[in-house]
Amino acid sequence: MDSDGQGEQRVVWAVVGSDIGPLMLAATGEGLVNVVFQATDAVRDRALERLAARLGGEPVEDPDSPLLAEAIRQLRAYFAGDLLDFDLPLDWSLISGFNRQVLRELASGVPYGAVVGYGDLAARVGQPGGAQAVGAAMGANPLPLVVPCHRVVESDGGIGGFGGGLETKRKLLALEGVLPEPLF
Repeated sequence: MDSDGQGEQRVVWAVVGSDIGPLMLAATGEGLVNVVFQATDAVRDRALERLAARLGGEPVEDPDSPLLAEAIRQLRAYFAGDLLDFDLPLDWSLISGFNRQVLRELASGVPYGAVVGYGDLAARVGQPGGAQAVGAAMGANPLPLVVPCHRVVESDGGIGGFGGGLETKRKLLALEGVLPEPLF
């Protein structure tokens, strides 16, 4: 415990290259806690500041920590087309309430190569008519890619939004066979 009586947890992080640009991964003793897209130095530094403020302690770069090494291995296998389901312990402490409920349903109920509408996902968690709230939950997802918010689309066939950018969402859906590969 620190002097304020708040518990601090060790947070480890690494930045890895991927088919959609650099990703920052962060983990606690509980599991993977954060995935950040476009992890340039400035984006990474802001994410690390947020993690330190939310979780306490100074995050430590440690790509060889067992949990991060496994997450990196699984991400590489996913982008190679060799992994359909991530099997990693997740730390849900950065999200709570309705958003956590929606993201847990997404993680367990929407498999690789499938998509779900915002409204359909809302109905699955007992909130019919909550499509906009589901959209907000997707925007707050601290574990994108691993908790696959790219698989949530508009009911009219539109791709919907995505915190990693629409081109990234298109690439991920193409990787999973939902959309055709971009021509260029």
